[in-house]
Amino acid sequence: MNNNKDKQATLFKNLESVPFIYGTIIFNKEKLVCFLDGINDQSNLSLLKNKIIGLKELINSPKSDREGLLNIDPNGDTIALRRDVLISELNQILEARTLERAKYYLKRLKNGVQKFKTCKVNDINLLRWKEYDEIITDSLWVMDKRDTSGVHLGWYWGNFIPQIPHQMMLRYTKKGDWVLDTFVGSGTTLIECKQLGRNGIGIELNQGVAQKAKELIDKEYNRYKISTEIISGDSRTVDIKTILDKHGIKQIQLLIMHPPYHDIIKFSKDEKDLSTAKSTDEFLKMFGEVVDNVTPFLEKGRYFALVIGDKYSKGEWIPLGFYCMQEVLKRGYLLKSIIVKNFEETRAKRNQKELWRYRALVGGFYIFKHEYIILFKKK
Repeated sequence: MNNNKDKQATLFKNLESVPFIYGTIIFNKEKLVCFLDGINDQSNLSLLKNKIIGLKELINSPKSDREGLLNIDPNGDTIALRRDVLISELNQILEARTLERAKYYLKRLKNGVQKFKTCKVNDINLLRWKEYDEIITDSLWVMDKRDTSGVHLGWYWGNFIPQIPHQMMLRYTKKGDWVLDTFVGSGTTLIECKQLGRNGIGIELNQGVAQKAKELIDKEYNRYKISTEIISGDSRTVDIKTILDKHGIKQIQLLIMHPPYHDIIKFSKDEKDLSTAKSTDEFLKMFGEVVDNVTPFLEKGRYFALVIGDKYSKGEWIPLGFYCMQEVLKRGYLLKSIIVKNFEETRAKRNQKELWRYRALVGGFYIFKHEYIILFKKK
């Protein structure tokens, strides 16, 4: 008997911690559905709300569970619900002024427990969309610092923050999909591929940079057992078909490009390098050739994220981002969004804020603190 009591005490102690494990609560799925059905059978709004209050109390004090709803074993017929979202859903039911509206919210909660509804391009469960607050849906991204999780490093001049490919993959790919980055640089995109379970291919013109990126990517833990590869070559002419054939695929599901912002940073002296283009027109021509080379291999209905900024030259603002956007639109893509991402400082302006403010006042211009993430869909 004492052993049973000890086991029961341990069980209740574990149950008390359930709501706080990664902010989720593990329920016995079948019993939770039956419990919600029982609440839905109520024909009186007050009685229905009393049942909801009882469920909230159970969540806050798991050791009072006598229904067998809570399950500390994440295996078997269980479901993990985010505690804050679940409480919000229950509060919405409690705030309903009619029985019909309360049952509408109750049905929505039950559907989120029972079913999984997603779309072709991502793994987001639309029946539990409130749990995805990590995903940004606004067109203005204000980020105070770059993500440094895993092996991410800001060692490469001109690399973008990991949050950009992170957000693009969550919104526009499923686990196991293939991502192509035609200007992979320090490998940020492929590191995110490993973290999120997407396969990744990167192309980089500079062999030295490509090798260093590969070494860094190899250090990232490959928990999802996906494939990543960096190809050293010119994205305008590299044989994409041969690369994909080697991996047994014919198309990719997400295309990411973060080209040089023309000659703001000269990455090399190689004439194949877009940063060495002698004019804006030549830069756009070279950029267009990259788009032409990879477009046939992007699956129809999938997305292309272009990360680009403008430039300032000889007293004139050059809208490089919009010029590049037009080059893509000429190729028959559909424009889906223009996202503006701020950056508080760049390596070129670091510790020179006063100097740049003086230059802006003298020159009559505004200091760049943004770049664009221009999103296209292949028709």
